[in-house]
Amino acid sequence: MRSEVSVTWGDNATYRFDLEALEPMTSEAARHWLDEQFVALECEPVRASGKVLTADKVVAVAVGAGQDRFAQPEHHAWAVGFARAAAGALAKPVVRVDAVSLSIGY
Repeated sequence: MRSEVSVTWGDNATYRFDLEALEPMTSEAARHWLDEQFVALECEPVRASGKVLTADKVVAVAVGAGQDRFAQPEHHAWAVGFARAAAGALAKPVVRVDAVSLSIGY
């Protein structure tokens, strides 16, 4: 089954991560990884209630990390970790994160 995560910052800045050959991250491990990154990157909840949905957390971590973290080779391991966590936490084989519109698609 196909497993891919992409993160985009517009027309010419899309980063795709093929997860076919990688060991999947469990849902629990993925949520833990995202929680740690959400705090480390000082992300803010997008809802006035303060409730953070998993999909919101995935988008917030991508935006908080910034495009450079996905583009630069020295951060490749982090970016792959993000992709594995996004796929594991959302339990979807294909995840598309749009950092410009702050949205996520499956």
